[in-house]
Amino acid sequence: TSQEGELAPGERAQLKIDIPANRYDLLCYEGLSRALGVFLGMEETPKYRVVEVEKPHRITVSKECAQIRPYVVGAVLRGVAFTEERYKSFIDLQDKLHNNLCRRRTLVSIGTHDLATVQAPFTYEARKPENIRFVPLNQSEEMDGHRVIEFYEADVHIKKFLHIIRDSPVFPVVYDANHTVMSLPPLINSEHSKITLDTRDVLIEITATDQTKVSMVLNILLAMFGCYCKDPFTVEPVEVVYPDGKTLLYPDYAPRVVKTSSTYLNGIVGIKQTDSEIVGLLKRMSMDAAVHGSEISVTLPLTRPDVMQECDIAEDLAIAFGYNNIPRVQNNAATVGKPLALNTLSDIVRHKMATSGWIEVLTLSLCSHKENFSFLRRHDDGTLAVALENPKSAEYQVCRTSLLPGLLKTIRENMMHAIPYKLFEVSDVVFKAPDKERGTRNERHACGLFSGTSAQFEVTQGLLDAVMVALAVPKPTESGRRYFLRPSEDDPTFLPGRSASVMYTDRDGATTAIGSIGVVHPEVLANFRLEYPVSVFEINIEPFV
Repeated sequence: TSQEGELAPGERAQLKIDIPANRYDLLCYEGLSRALGVFLGMEETPKYRVVEVEKPHRITVSKECAQIRPYVVGAVLRGVAFTEERYKSFIDLQDKLHNNLCRRRTLVSIGTHDLATVQAPFTYEARKPENIRFVPLNQSEEMDGHRVIEFYEADVHIKKFLHIIRDSPVFPVVYDANHTVMSLPPLINSEHSKITLDTRDVLIEITATDQTKVSMVLNILLAMFGCYCKDPFTVEPVEVVYPDGKTLLYPDYAPRVVKTSSTYLNGIVGIKQTDSEIVGLLKRMSMDAAVHGSEISVTLPLTRPDVMQECDIAEDLAIAFGYNNIPRVQNNAATVGKPLALNTLSDIVRHKMATSGWIEVLTLSLCSHKENFSFLRRHDDGTLAVALENPKSAEYQVCRTSLLPGLLKTIRENMMHAIPYKLFEVSDVVFKAPDKERGTRNERHACGLFSGTSAQFEVTQGLLDAVMVALAVPKPTESGRRYFLRPSEDDPTFLPGRSASVMYTDRDGATTAIGSIGVVHPEVLANFRLEYPVSVFEINIEPFV
């Protein structure tokens, strides 16, 4: 802040506040002042409510929208009392959300309208640009879709978003019952439904390519400006009907509850607070908490989509307690650092494979869905791969469940080198694990690949034998702890009759499949554009820890 003595006559002091990237509810004056009021105990956390209406306004989605922006949500704020400052804040919050959470309108774009100027029900369609005609916001010329793109090429603000729909054969458009254009998302609203200071009922429609993000944006916008409604913090729902007949009612104010305990929270933060003290601190962060036995149930505010797990609640508890108030303590535990057993095992396997004359590669842990499944002739049943919610590229859609795609792509990008190729990788793959806290688990795999004028299965098996010797696993012919190959016909990645499951019998006598070995199917080679036969093995090395 500026010092009082430095201010010019009549100049007001300015306060600059850094907002964390996860706190979208603090991006406007309304949210910031409300959060401070609750934190300081000067006001109660608002109770947000969806009012019941006999026949909510409806937005019907056409099937053509699936090819460009498939999702839409809506809501109505009734009896809004705008002033010039409130209106500027309303527009400013939309711009800030567009630039961060909405990813510059590629994921989500917001449209707001004066409900008195349009007629329900509404439709959300995708039409050829030449068939769309309207007067854009703050303009007087009627334009079709092509003319809109051409006109806003010179606009510093709008031209940044033209690429989103410019090359699409159809443009998304929102109509009212009179077939009057209300908006052309994600670019511009219509002059016809323009909001002014005299507007009292505001219709919010938000289109998106991401169904999760669009609900988050809608809830934040409603929560921030619902305070200006005639009945504060209330909203009127809008019904959305999709082409398949599915009907959804927005907004979704269903409470989210996370269960935790004082033991966990105190341990994470490094404080000693009772259950009732923790409840009081969380209340300062707009979280409604209640003690049930040994558990603390925390009801999350709809403005906090960033809170997903217990550790997020611990962070807010630390903020409420005050980082400077957390006692400094001496760590009296004497420990000696050493490598994890799994990493030591991995180094043993790497060393053996490298000294056998094979070249180590390190590939990306993300790959495309096709490379992980259909390119390997494998079926995705939805239970294995962890998919990215918003992949930036088609090349990085899922976390790999096998090291094989990365090795095959390495050969494809290095075909100028002389054959044979003898490559290996020891690294993690990722699987879904609903029973885990984060819903996923890592698994350390070792993969060896040979490619030449012939597959030479015996070379690949020889490397596998060498790895087992390095891990002190007895030869397959011996009893007790051992490994052996069991012929397999059910792995579509390999040629029929040329593959086997790698079996391991542990010290307790339990036998499990830890991987596979075989000659790769020609169709898989064609999918990765490879010319020479390939033999490969891939095993899970964690059972040897």
